[in-house]
Amino acid sequence: MDSTAEDGEGTGRRLRELRRARGLKQQDLASDDVSVSYISLIESGKRTPSAAVVALLAERLGCTTDYLLTGQDGTRTRELELKAAFADLSLHNGANGEALQAFSEVLASAPVLPEATVRRARLGQALALEQLGRLEAAVQALTLLYEDPECVAGSAEWSQLATALCRCHQALGDQVLSVEIGERALRRLDQLGLEATDDHIQLGAVLVGCYRTRGDLAKARLVADRLIRIADDRGGRTAQRETYCNAALVAQSQGRIDEALALAERARALLAESDHVRHHALLCGAYGTLLLCSDPGDPERAHQLLEQSHAQLVDVGTALEQASAQTGLALACLRLDRAAEAQQHASMALALLRDEPRRESVEARAVLAHAQFGAGESRQAQETLRAAAQQLRQLPPARSSAAAWRRIADIWQQYGYVAESTAAYQQALNDAGLPGRLTSTDRAGAY
Repeated sequence: MDSTAEDGEGTGRRLRELRRARGLKQQDLASDDVSVSYISLIESGKRTPSAAVVALLAERLGCTTDYLLTGQDGTRTRELELKAAFADLSLHNGANGEALQAFSEVLASAPVLPEATVRRARLGQALALEQLGRLEAAVQALTLLYEDPECVAGSAEWSQLATALCRCHQALGDQVLSVEIGERALRRLDQLGLEATDDHIQLGAVLVGCYRTRGDLAKARLVADRLIRIADDRGGRTAQRETYCNAALVAQSQGRIDEALALAERARALLAESDHVRHHALLCGAYGTLLLCSDPGDPERAHQLLEQSHAQLVDVGTALEQASAQTGLALACLRLDRAAEAQQHASMALALLRDEPRRESVEARAVLAHAQFGAGESRQAQETLRAAAQQLRQLPPARSSAAAWRRIADIWQQYGYVAESTAAYQQALNDAGLPGRLTSTDRAGAY
């Protein structure tokens, strides 16, 4: 085949790829001077277009003639790579909608970009979807990248994808899959024998959070202890911060409040040298929650931290993160005997959660019911608490659901509802793997 024919095939292939990437049909490029059939012949490599036709097609496609003729467009490529870099910065600073738009614009011109830039934009687009709470779309995009043969196990991209998939499945309530992905990824890293990087340590830190959510606190603590040693020896500040933060949450779940506070304080100290607004907000919220759980506790300071966290998350956080901050503020207001404010914050949390059956919704309803009881709104409080129980029944049994049943039972008991509290305590035991000996039939007969 002569060089003219080769050039014609290359031009035709690039024309077809770019047209499809733009979502255009051949007739969209046609004009009085260029027929649909001629465009088809160009795309199939059977005709080599003249310079005038190339210029016309390039104008309609929004590319340069150099790209159609040679596949090279240095100026346009540099512009798009700069846009991708700015999109990365937007994502880092919490401007998730802006980042998503920029990454999508970059990907619209994927045919003119190097493969590395395209993959970087696809990853950024998926992470922006996650931050915007569009979790199903994020999982789909992340999975395609993670399972791509071009994704090398142990690489920074591979670790970031595994970490993001763990987070998304955890947020969607699939604790089994989130743990499975994290464990499989860590086993693969052990098999490869690679020295731990920041990305590897962050993957482990997310797995600790998945264990904690699932109620497997023993495993969570074992992995957290190991990660802290590795992060102290080899990890950067980001990895250390996330490791300390997750270890603090595990310690809190196990009732080791003083240790949790110390770990959270170490995370905050590391964050003081970082400019990541979202991480700062999340750590302020975690620290505020810990202060509410400590003995004797500091609800005033907790309220300040949670207010600061919420103010930042309004701009940079997901709906779930904003809802968690609102629930924390509601709990702080309860501790400060400000029932009306507690109701407002809990109601805002539920609005953000959109009534989906998830642990965070149950927690928000429990706090709202407590505030309603405190305000003398007994009937509304009973309805709210029963709605929380109904949602909790839709979730799989776990240590976290057992703890939620315990909170519901405590509220019923505090306000004198003995039968309801007894039933909720029994359900807490069931979800914790300690069911009563009597069946429901036996129990009915016993009474």
